Amino acid sequence: MSDWHSWAAIAVFVGTYALIISEKVHRVAAALGGAGLMLAIGATDDVSAFYSEDSGIDWNVIFLLLGMMVIVGVLKKTGLFEYLAIWSVKKAKAKPFRVMAMLIIITAAASALLDNVTTVLLIAPVTLLVCERLALPVAPFLIAEVLASNIGGTATLVGDPPNIIIASRAGLDFNDFIVHLAPLSALLTLVLIAMCRFLFRKSFRYDEDRAAEIMELEEKEAIRDPRLLIQGLSVLALVIVGFVLRPVLGFEPSVVALLGAGLLVAVSTVETGEVLAEVEWPTLAFFAGLFIMIGGLIDTGVIGEVSKALANAVGDKELGGSMLILGASGILSGVVDNIPYVATMAPITADLVHSMGGDSDHVMWWALAIGADLGGNATAIGASANVVALGIAERNGTPISFWQFTKYGLVVTAATLVISAAYIWLRYFALG
Repeated sequence: MSDWHSWAAIAVFVGTYALIISEKVHRVAAALGGAGLMLAIGATDDVSAFYSEDSGIDWNVIFLLLGMMVIVGVLKKTGLFEYLAIWSVKKAKAKPFRVMAMLIIITAAASALLDNVTTVLLIAPVTLLVCERLALPVAPFLIAEVLASNIGGTATLVGDPPNIIIASRAGLDFNDFIVHLAPLSALLTLVLIAMCRFLFRKSFRYDEDRAAEIMELEEKEAIRDPRLLIQGLSVLALVIVGFVLRPVLGFEPSVVALLGAGLLVAVSTVETGEVLAEVEWPTLAFFAGLFIMIGGLIDTGVIGEVSKALANAVGDKELGGSMLILGASGILSGVVDNIPYVATMAPITADLVHSMGGDSDHVMWWALAIGADLGGNATAIGASANVVALGIAERNGTPISFWQFTKYGLVVTAATLVISAAYIWLRYFALG
């Protein structure tokens, strides 16, 4: 690609990003328009956008979302989410902050076993019902859960897609991520709870009358279709097992999700049209447009040049290089999707580790994983879970603006990256 294509691709991406931030144009329209311009100026082409494995639309993400949205759509009809909402509120004694803390812990733990997008799809309906019951604002609770999902997903190999890419390139296994990143993830979850007590303090309004009403409810009565519930939970359990056993089975998460969705629709009596109506189609369209735009930056060499510049700045300095990769990954993953960023940065990191004579579990890999995973919290479109949560909120009449999310995300990202830098220094250099 020529320099002209590179600068044109940057201009399209920046212009589209500005429109998304300004919210003067709907983010779906902006993303699809930006994708069209990338194709029109030749920054990418139809083959790269739709068929290539290296760039363009990540169909694994799209179909993972589609499959899980179908499963969640069926589970909604059983009354399961109403049951969980009542149960969680009663366990927290209807105290708003306790409810948020409980949902944060559940989300972070689930995101370590599932991918963070799937977790948000499952937890968000419960959150909406909890907030409705207690007359609480939805945005703080959804934002807190998204932040928790990205932090929790850092803990394991399957928790966040960038971790899978890193594991494949570095030859790491599930236990490596548990040993190196799970302690940090647990610590940051506790830090997030403490920060949310301060960040969302004005949202914790306790309504005694509503609290008394919900404490008197019997959660079992919320279940409307026990047979469908058993079918739905059985399929969901199979899907989760499929996610966890991915290294053994060899199936991509998208394949597992689609198989589960197809099986559930086939064995249940739910109308296919009703289930498909629950799918967040605008969210899927937004992802498609965003992926094409990022593919344009990859095809024109923009992201590659950024990654090479970062590698050149690192040199052979392990401590300084680790901190630079951590910080740069955190910043860049808040702007571009962390999946293509890590895919581009992984081979460069491998060369750095090799030149330093490092092992497969070298600190550089953990700095890349931590920065990319936590950096997704920085902006409303920094990670897939963020976009999904905003789509759910908008669909339910409680939209969350770009800046409403980002003003909290930036604070949490900065704090968690600083703590992560201290963790890396202490574990791999001071005590290593």
